Amino acid sequence: MKDKYLNDISEIKNMMSKSSQFISLSGFAGIIAGIYALIGAFVAHQLIINHEGSYITLESNTFKLIVLTAFLVLLSSVVTATMLTYGKAKKEGEKVWNATSKRMVVNFLIPLATGGIFAILLLRNGNYGLIAPVTLIFYGMACINASKYTFRDIRYLGITVTVLGLMATEFSGYALEFWALGFGVCHILYGSMMYFKYDRK
Repeated sequence: MKDKYLNDISEIKNMMSKSSQFISLSGFAGIIAGIYALIGAFVAHQLIINHEGSYITLESNTFKLIVLTAFLVLLSSVVTATMLTYGKAKKEGEKVWNATSKRMVVNFLIPLATGGIFAILLLRNGNYGLIAPVTLIFYGMACINASKYTFRDIRYLGITVTVLGLMATEFSGYALEFWALGFGVCHILYGSMMYFKYDRK
């Protein structure tokens, strides 16, 4: 009888957790996103060192190619994350788009969209050196904000990336390296942790 009560309590706790947290987030998607980011950082680095001229301007082909690379990294990461998360949710019999996932997405997008607009304003005013730190800081804040509705590991990822963004602001000459560390290495590390903790059951 005691075991039955314990099992019932465990089931209730699981139900409450599922209703308040989006648990279908794929750790493997984080690993892939990190690999995409490292490839993108390498391409951007090659474009910068092969640029002809003293400065990279908004009108230069180099800048346009860097923006295109960043867009492709973002698009590839979003598509991969959506596909893998959908597959995980389907496997576990969960809905991808429910009230909890909606709250998670909204809380994630508010800081992220703010950071994106801020980065565009910095670009327009020629503050190129702050672009990488700003994207790291606001992405980190977005992860922290969204972590209330998913795995707690996302919160620690957000804190780590935010700290790296602040460090990138101080050491502006290494902005690309910090960007690769935050979006690349951190995603791979935390994605691996989440994969082995939650995905491999």
